[in-house]
Amino acid sequence: MSDATAGATAAERADRRRTLLEEAVLPPLVALAIALVVGDLLILTFGQSPGAVFAMLLEGTWANAYGFGQVLYKATSLTFTGLAFAIGARAGLFNIGAESQLAAGGFAAAVAGLALGGAPAILAVPVCIAAAAVGGGAVGAVPGVLKARFGASEVIVTIMLNFVVLALLNYVIAAHLHVPETLHTPEIAAGVPRLADLSDAFRGSAANAILLLALAAAAAAWWYLFRTRPGFELRAVGLQPDAAEYGGVDVGRVWVRAMALSGAVAGLGGLNYVLGYKHYYEEGFAAGSGFLGVAVALVGRNHPLGIVIAALLFATLSQGGLAVNALVPKQMVEVLQAVVILAVVTSVPEVRRVLRAALRPAAKPAKAAA
Repeated sequence: MSDATAGATAAERADRRRTLLEEAVLPPLVALAIALVVGDLLILTFGQSPGAVFAMLLEGTWANAYGFGQVLYKATSLTFTGLAFAIGARAGLFNIGAESQLAAGGFAAAVAGLALGGAPAILAVPVCIAAAAVGGGAVGAVPGVLKARFGASEVIVTIMLNFVVLALLNYVIAAHLHVPETLHTPEIAAGVPRLADLSDAFRGSAANAILLLALAAAAAAWWYLFRTRPGFELRAVGLQPDAAEYGGVDVGRVWVRAMALSGAVAGLGGLNYVLGYKHYYEEGFAAGSGFLGVAVALVGRNHPLGIVIAALLFATLSQGGLAVNALVPKQMVEVLQAVVILAVVTSVPEVRRVLRAALRPAAKPAKAAA
C-alpha cells in the first residue's frame, strides 16, 4: 500500500470516528447534561435536594439488579422502535406508526406460538421471531405502498393505521382469542430466558434475552445503512430523491422497502413482552413505546449506536420516575424527557459546529517563494 493510499485510509477512519462522535455519542450526552441542570432547578422548586433525588434515582435504576433489569427491559423495546423510526427517517420518511407495528408483531408472534403448541423452543422461538417481523413489516409496508403508488403522506397513513390496527387486534382478541375475563390471549409455550433465570438478584425483573436481539438489530441496521448498496440507496433517497432517481434508483421501491423494514424492526419489539415477559399478547402492552421511540431516534440522531444510548437514557428516566416518586412527582421525569428532546434540537447543532472547528486541521502555511 502506498503512503498516499495509507494516508487516505487513515483520514477516512478519522473522519468516520468524528462522524460517529458527532452523530451518535455527542447528542445524548449533551442532552443528558442539559437535562441534569434543568432537573436540579425543578427539584429545588419542590424543596428537595438535587443530590438526594438523583442519588435515589440511581439507586432505583443502575445501582440495584432489579432496577437495572427494568431499565434494560424498557430500553429493549425503545431500541426496536427507535431503530424503526430511524430507518424510515434515513429514507426521508416519517414513520409514526411503530405503536401499531409493534403490536402487530407481538400479536403475530403470539398466534404463531399458539399454533405451534408445545413445539420445542429451538423451533418455536425462531418461528415466532419470523412471525413478529412479518406482522410488523406487513403493517409498515402499507404506507410505503400508498406513498409510492399514490403519493399519500406516510405521516397521515401511519397515524390512521395506529387506530385501525390496534382496534382490529383488540376486536380479534375480545371476540376470539381472549382468556375469559381478561384481555389477553392464552399463554404460549415458546419463550426466551430471563435474567432472573441466571441470577436471583434480578428476581421480579422483566429483562430477558430479547435484549440480545435488540443489540443484534442495531448492529444489523448499522451494517445495512452504511455498508451495503441498498442502504446507500436508501440514504441517497432520503437526502435527495430527485438526484437519486436521476442516478438510476427506483425511489418508489426504496420507500416501500424502507417502510416494510421499519415495520419489521418495530414488530420485533413485540417479542420483548410476548416471548420474554408475559408469554401472551395483551391489549395495550406497548404502553407508548412506539411513540417514545420517535424521541429516542431523534435524540440518537437516527444512528444505531446513538439510539441504543438514547434508549438507555429514556429507560433510566422512566424507571427512575418510579424510584423518586416519594420525593418529587414522577411527572418531573416526563418534563426531563421533553427537555432532552429540546436540548438535542436546539443545542447539539451548535456543539457540533464547535467540535468540527476544534477538530479541523490547521491550514498549512504557504511555502515561501523560491
